[in-house]
Amino acid sequence: MNNRQKKPSWIKVKLPMGGEYNKLQRLVSTHKLNTICQSASCPNIAECWGKGVATFMILGNICTRSCKFCGVKTGRPEKIDWEEPKKVAESIKILNVKHAVLTSVNRDDLKDMGVSLWVETINKIRFFNPHVTIETLIPDFKGEKKIIEKIINVKPEVISHNLETVPRLTKKVRVQAKYNRSIEVLQYIKNRNNNIRTKTGIMLGLGETREEVIRTMEDIKMSKVDILTIGQYLQPSLKHYPVHSFIHPEQFKKFRYIGLKMGFKYVESGPLVRSSYHADKHVK
Repeated sequence: MNNRQKKPSWIKVKLPMGGEYNKLQRLVSTHKLNTICQSASCPNIAECWGKGVATFMILGNICTRSCKFCGVKTGRPEKIDWEEPKKVAESIKILNVKHAVLTSVNRDDLKDMGVSLWVETINKIRFFNPHVTIETLIPDFKGEKKIIEKIINVKPEVISHNLETVPRLTKKVRVQAKYNRSIEVLQYIKNRNNNIRTKTGIMLGLGETREEVIRTMEDIKMSKVDILTIGQYLQPSLKHYPVHSFIHPEQFKKFRYIGLKMGFKYVESGPLVRSSYHADKHVK
């Protein structure tokens, strides 16, 4: 099924509008910042921006990887903007954000894969906003432990890394990624610092079976992950991986129940759920 066909009634997206939304939009434009909300065409942009909440994407808006599900541009990235950490930190202060979410494109072109700018951004956020809690939605950094260690050492309250889909579909959907490598990244973070909350997300509607979803949830739980998000995949364009099916909201509720029974501290599960949806709740 191609999701360019009519979407079911439960896939409803609010039009972006309102004072807080306009304020954040102006701020992002003025400082030439990138947000995953815009780059990945997130369906919750109206709700989140309307509350003054955004997920800032650092290291530019061009990714070195070509995942078939993602709306972020692929190509040759521009040079690192070392003013970006300060811009992000100041924007968070202006918006009076209480919980900041950071993510980035993959920068496999860089020797340290961009972790230096990650660390600088986190430190700058803390300098300008001492009471802000931070979630980092990180790439897999090719599984390089020395690089992942640098994120762990600055102690964000939540470290998130998304599996995106079940093992069978990983190669098709996340072309340069590896399912087991992502599992190992999540497990390594928790083993190194048990006080940091770990988090991951998967998408449904890519052709996975119910049994595969449950087995993936079990793998995630075995990796000591605290927070799980489950959402409906929506095709960014005709060039991207097609939607196989639209999952009914009742099935999302069932997966949430299964996840809580497994022992996850928090499970967000619904058609429009994305990895940073209600992120402020996950740190509590």
